Amino acid sequence: MDDRLVIGIASSALFDLAASDKVFRESGEEEYRRYQEENLDNPLNPGVAFPFIRRLLSLNDLGDDDGPLIEVIILSRNDPDTGLRVMKSVEYHGLPITRAIFMQGKSPYKFMPVLHMSLFLSANPTDVQEATARNLPAGQVLPSNYTEDGKDSDLRIAFDFDGVLADDASERVMQAEGLDSFHAHETANAVTPHPPGPLHDFLKQVNKIQRREEARRAADPTYRIRLHVSIVTARNAPSHQRAVASLKAWGVTVNDAFFLGGIDKGTVISVLNPHIFFDDQQGHLTSTSQVAPSVHVPFGVVNTAPRPGS
Repeated sequence: MDDRLVIGIASSALFDLAASDKVFRESGEEEYRRYQEENLDNPLNPGVAFPFIRRLLSLNDLGDDDGPLIEVIILSRNDPDTGLRVMKSVEYHGLPITRAIFMQGKSPYKFMPVLHMSLFLSANPTDVQEATARNLPAGQVLPSNYTEDGKDSDLRIAFDFDGVLADDASERVMQAEGLDSFHAHETANAVTPHPPGPLHDFLKQVNKIQRREEARRAADPTYRIRLHVSIVTARNAPSHQRAVASLKAWGVTVNDAFFLGGIDKGTVISVLNPHIFFDDQQGHLTSTSQVAPSVHVPFGVVNTAPRPGS
């Protein structure tokens, strides 16, 4: 099925590799290889993105004879030998992941276009920044204190708007001219949709899965919707109008929208309890990553390093 949602994920985002990375940094590659071989049958513990991936893959029960709706592919800097523990851990945790790319010491994000990926997640900031620089949809999974509720079978995905779903044109106005000019610009362009941002296509693919759920509930009123999508943005009135108009023009939908106007996003995220939250600003993610799996999308003007002397 050509229109399935395909996600690439690094082992560093899917599993907890803190102990392995410590061995590599302190003792070098040969000791790292020895460590992984000795622990081959000791499965890796779930990482920050594990709850999101597990729940997402569970939605494949909505599929049909055309194949799964969602596919996750491991993209790893490990070579095949050291990557064997990753695949054994995938099997141990019961994840239906069968495809992987292992490239010794190199990031395989370059294969994203040919694999039709709508998202690449990694804990390696360099890999994510390089992918984003190539206009590929990527995000850095940040360390988090989040504890998964195993009794909760829903999947909640939350997005920031500017620099994530939309491009950063309006954020550039904000950074250059301030809040008043930003609101004036957005009011003047209220009916003009934003150009799409890096995760626009990912949301479109998520919406397709949501429509499958709606069709299932129409056929079976006892079916309970599991997938929920929210926007959590620092926008507030009157700039909220253009965000809503853009979603409609793009043909995408969200279940909930939070226009916070400067309220700390972490306070809302702690109640919303998403299994993953995407934002382009590190300042927002400092608080959200304490309460939910959070992903930095290093796109746009807020992630452009200032020039010397500026």
